[in-house]
Amino acid sequence: SAWAGATPKDFLQCLTLSHARELLRAGENVLSAALEAGLSGPGRLHDLCVSLEAATPGEIKARGAGMTISAGVATSPFGNCLLGETPRGICHLSFFDGNDDAALAELKADWPLAEIVIDNERAQKLVEQIFSPAPPSSPWKLHVRGTPFQLRVWRALLDIAPGTLVSYGKLASHAGNPNASRATGTAVGSNAISYLIPCHRVIRETGISGNYRWGAIRKRAILAWECSLHPSPSQRQAEPSPHGTRRL
Repeated sequence: SAWAGATPKDFLQCLTLSHARELLRAGENVLSAALEAGLSGPGRLHDLCVSLEAATPGEIKARGAGMTISAGVATSPFGNCLLGETPRGICHLSFFDGNDDAALAELKADWPLAEIVIDNERAQKLVEQIFSPAPPSSPWKLHVRGTPFQLRVWRALLDIAPGTLVSYGKLASHAGNPNASRATGTAVGSNAISYLIPCHRVIRETGISGNYRWGAIRKRAILAWECSLHPSPSQRQAEPSPHGTRRL
């Protein structure tokens, strides 16, 4: 920790991701690369491809002063979205319907003193990579601003594998606050980076999908899409065996 400036767990994750990237470049498929790298599956490989970096207290206080944000409108599998990127990573990714003025106003409200440069071509390129079934060649870096409590919740969200769901209560426990389900739900709703910080994977204790900052229908569509890419054993269709019986 003193020499590398990282915990042993973080250091091991860097080595694991580096090894998995080499395997992918050599032609291995995602599942084989994940297992060969010592991961439980492709969902875990995806988790290691996202790193979250918090804005410093000074940056939060400065409200974006001296910062340049490249922003642009792009088309995703789930509708139009607005992506914002600072030199330190993606700082905003939101879906919107209709005019993009409201989405841009939301980005400006988060970083009111930042200089915003419109680059739709760059945004479209990034969005196509984000929603590609294949993992990225390097980790996605996210530049977020939030309270320490929000950051704990958002980091807990990154531990939810694609194709799986968690309740608000379970997420609160995972974030170290088992009695703070309501506050956890508020932190989930405050997430400004859709999909990459997967708040869509959180549902109510009753099993109901629940609300979503960018629309309940869009949430269900994202979950269905993810489940098709990362099916659990219970979701896989039965296949006929050579002996005429059926197996999962």
